[in-house]
Amino acid sequence: MSEHPADRPAEPDPFDEIVDAETDRDPDLAVIEAGSRTLRAQSGAPSHDAVPARPADPELDRALRAVETELAGRWGETKLEPSVTRIAALMDVLGEPQRAYPSIHITGTNGKTSTARMIEALLSAFELRTGRYTSPHVQSITERISLDGAPVDPERFISTYEDVKPYVEMVDAAQEYRLSFFEVLTGMAYAAFADAPVDVAVVEVGMGGAWDATNVIDGSVAVITPIALDHTDRLGSTTGEIAAEKAGVIKQDATVILAQQPVDAAQVILKKAVEVDATVAREGMEFGVVSREIAVGGQLLTLRGLGGEYGEIFLPLYGAHQAHNAAVALAAVEAFFGIGADHARTLDADTVRKAFAAVSSPGRLEVVRRSPTVVLDAAHNPAGALAAAEAVTESFGFSRLIGVVGASGDKDVRGLLEAFEPVFAEIVVTQNSTPRAMDADALAAVAVEVFGDDRVVVEPRLDEAIEAAITLAEEEAEYAGAGVLVTGSVITVGEARLLLGRG
Repeated sequence: MSEHPADRPAEPDPFDEIVDAETDRDPDLAVIEAGSRTLRAQSGAPSHDAVPARPADPELDRALRAVETELAGRWGETKLEPSVTRIAALMDVLGEPQRAYPSIHITGTNGKTSTARMIEALLSAFELRTGRYTSPHVQSITERISLDGAPVDPERFISTYEDVKPYVEMVDAAQEYRLSFFEVLTGMAYAAFADAPVDVAVVEVGMGGAWDATNVIDGSVAVITPIALDHTDRLGSTTGEIAAEKAGVIKQDATVILAQQPVDAAQVILKKAVEVDATVAREGMEFGVVSREIAVGGQLLTLRGLGGEYGEIFLPLYGAHQAHNAAVALAAVEAFFGIGADHARTLDADTVRKAFAAVSSPGRLEVVRRSPTVVLDAAHNPAGALAAAEAVTESFGFSRLIGVVGASGDKDVRGLLEAFEPVFAEIVVTQNSTPRAMDADALAAVAVEVFGDDRVVVEPRLDEAIEAAITLAEEEAEYAGAGVLVTGSVITVGEARLLLGRG
C-alpha cells in the first residue's frame, strides 16, 4: 500500500478535532475555555442548546477524544483525491447500508446545512424517522450524524466507530490510500442510519458532488442550493464548472429541486438532468417564495410549493436567503412524497407550519447574547457574506455594527471583507485556534486596504477580540443600538459559541 499523505508529518486539518494525545487536551482549546469564563458570565446565554457540549462523564469524554484522535490521524477532509472507489469498497464490505433507506441528497455552495435541517424538520413532522448527515460541525463532531433531529449521543458515536473500524482497516489494507477522515465518517453515518433504522436519510455533500464520498447513495431527490465561487482550486473557476461537479448527485429518474442559480450553472444542471431523465423543479418557476415579512425572532412567509400555496409560515431564522432555503426544503419534501404539478394535493399546512416554526440552524445569524446583541454567522465566502450582511441589516437595524472576523487562509478573504465593508462601522480581526486560520496580522493587512486603518483593530486571541468588539459597541451612549457580528469561518463561530456559553 502506497504511503498516504496523512502518514507523513503534516499539520492537522482544521475540521478535525485536534487533540493532544499525551495531555488529552488541545492546548488552544484550553485557552478558549479559560477565556470563556468572563464572556460566559456577561452573556446571559443558556448553557445548552441543539449543539452538544463535551460529555460530562470524564471516562466517556476520554473515549470520545480517543476516537477523534484516530479520525484526525487520517487524511483531512480538505485534502482530496477525487474518487468514490474507497468509500464504495467500504460500503461493499459493510453490506451496502446506504441502500437500506431512501435518501435526499443536498449539494450547492451556500445554504446546504440550513436546508438539510429544514428538510429534516418537515419529514419528522410527518412522523418519519430521519437520519441527517451534515458537515462541518460547529462545536462537536457528533453533530455530523443526527437521528430523529438530534445529534447522536457520544456512546452511539463511539460504538458506531468501533463497529465499522475493522471494515475500515480491511479497506485500508486493500486500497492505494487509506480511507480519509470524511470517508470514514460517511461510512459511520450510513451504517448508523441502517442500524437505527431510519425511514429516510438527509445527506449533505462534503464538497462538490460527483466524486464526493456521500455520492454512493441513490437519492430519489437531489437538492441543489445556490452555487457560487468557493473551493475554486478543486471544483473549477466558474460557477458553470462548479455546477458540473455538483450535478453529479443527480441520479437516473430522480427529481431535482433547483434553487435560483447563475445562468451558466443552471444550464449545466439542466443538461445533466436531461441526460439521466431526471425531473427538474426550479425555484421561481415551479416553486418559490410568494411573500415574506420581518417578524419578531424571524420572518413570516408564504411559500408556493409543487402542489400549492402555504401561508402564515413562521420561520425563526433571519434573512431572505433563509426564506429561499425554506422554499427549496418544502419542494424537496413534496417531491419525496410524490407531490408535483400534476398532483392536485399539498402537504398538510398545519404540519408544515409546525415544522418550520421549530427549525434551528446554529451559527447562522444566531443571537447568543443581548445588551449588546452578539450575532454569529458562519459566512466564509463572498456570496455567504453578502447574504449575511443584507440579512443583519434588514433584521436587526443596528445603529452601529462591529465585526469580528477570523477567516481561513485559503478563502477569498478580500471578497469576504468587501462584502461586509458597507455594514461594519469597525472590524476586529482575529484568528481561530486551527492551523488553517489566516494569521491575524495578515488578515489585518487586507482589512486595512478594504476598511482603512482607522476602522481596523487587531486582536489575535478570539476571546479578546470579542471583548474588544463588545467594548466598541458599548463605548458611547449614542450607540445604544449597537451590535457585534462574529463571522468568517465555521470554526471561528464554533469557538465563539463556546466562549459565549453556548456549548
